[in-house]
Amino acid sequence: MKIVVVGAGEIGFHLAKRLSTEHDITLIDRDLSQITRATEQLDAHVLHGHGTSLSTLREAGLPRADAVAAVTDNDELNLLICQIAKNMGVADTVARVRNHEYTSPNFVIPPEQLGADLIIHPEKETADAVISLLRQSIATDIIKFADGQMELIGIRLDTDSPILRIPLKELSEEVRQLPMRFVAIHRKNRTLIPRGDDILARGDQLFITCAPKILPEIMRITGKTDVKLNDVMILGGGLVGQFVARGLKSINVKIVESNSEKSEMIADQLPNCLVIHGDGTDVDLLAAEGLIDMDAFIAVTGVDETNIIATLVARHLRVPRTIALVNKMEYMPITPTIGMDAVVSKQLITVNAIMRYIYHRQVASISMLPSIDAQIIEFVAAPGSKICKRPLKDIHFPRQSIVGAVISKGIASVPVGSTRIQAGDKVMVFTMPSVLKKVEKLFS
Repeated sequence: MKIVVVGAGEIGFHLAKRLSTEHDITLIDRDLSQITRATEQLDAHVLHGHGTSLSTLREAGLPRADAVAAVTDNDELNLLICQIAKNMGVADTVARVRNHEYTSPNFVIPPEQLGADLIIHPEKETADAVISLLRQSIATDIIKFADGQMELIGIRLDTDSPILRIPLKELSEEVRQLPMRFVAIHRKNRTLIPRGDDILARGDQLFITCAPKILPEIMRITGKTDVKLNDVMILGGGLVGQFVARGLKSINVKIVESNSEKSEMIADQLPNCLVIHGDGTDVDLLAAEGLIDMDAFIAVTGVDETNIIATLVARHLRVPRTIALVNKMEYMPITPTIGMDAVVSKQLITVNAIMRYIYHRQVASISMLPSIDAQIIEFVAAPGSKICKRPLKDIHFPRQSIVGAVISKGIASVPVGSTRIQAGDKVMVFTMPSVLKKVEKLFS
């Protein structure tokens, strides 16, 4: 596919980086520093210019492009780029938009006239991810598949977990009979696709595919306990923090915001929340406002370092649930090692959403997780493909990949060795990038 990405900021850079391994990518930006970074680090055609310049767009090959992703920090510019792309014959257009009024059902311009086939709101997507993690307090990560019938959840194993120090193949029959599958282990910055001889250790981040209804059983076998949410403190009153606060119904919410004008504005817009004007890195302030009594602490300021430090303070004070917004991708690998609980990345969430749309004709969905190189892909089995010719136990899957779930005729299940894939079935595969092409051949 030929894909044009306009905007070489964090989202555009990482989107182009992910896509460039398999596709012809052109990246456009008018900021010379961003252009220099992209030129030095990406295997992509990088152009210096304005995203609405017809000469720049033609030089980028826009009339021949299969998709355009406009991800600059200007909403109106992104929508205009999508309108231009549509008029030049581009099939798929995606715009990053922060102003949620553009996607409101009551907005004066109908969605089809805005030019973008997909409008993604990074702050709203991030807030939804935070709320989902709060509702499943045992999880470090949650990705839903098959319209919510199946989930991939990440769980960090504690010292007292009953499944430690036992080879996976020797786990109790009760565990092995549950409709779930261990699909990955993240350990000391390495991602492992588990096999029967693997032994789980303290601190491992274990990824499991399962139906949501068996989460209580998974909690029990991993030694986790759920946290009932009554009191939540949010550090950062930006859009993410506001969306999270709105989504937490029937919960006592405190918002700590350092900007006095923004504090007053939030207090007017969210009358059911207690808004505190103060420095979120001031431990005495957080303690005075009852941090130690909170059920959850969420740090979503615009400064990664503030979010990390504040979250570690909350962890030290034994707040049961902590979630931090961390956008610098280089920080992701260290977050588990320094004791952080759950981490969300606005950039990664946005990149995931855009990639899912761009790939929608080839695969059902595609997702990535913070600090992990592996991809989670829902392949659609093509008629006559190798995956359909034998039971799964007789399919030679690459060592660094594993089937986590199958969606057949709209019903999701965890497969066993005798499962046969039918043409049109969706198959969720957890795979490392090094073997992705081999996996793709099984389904094509």
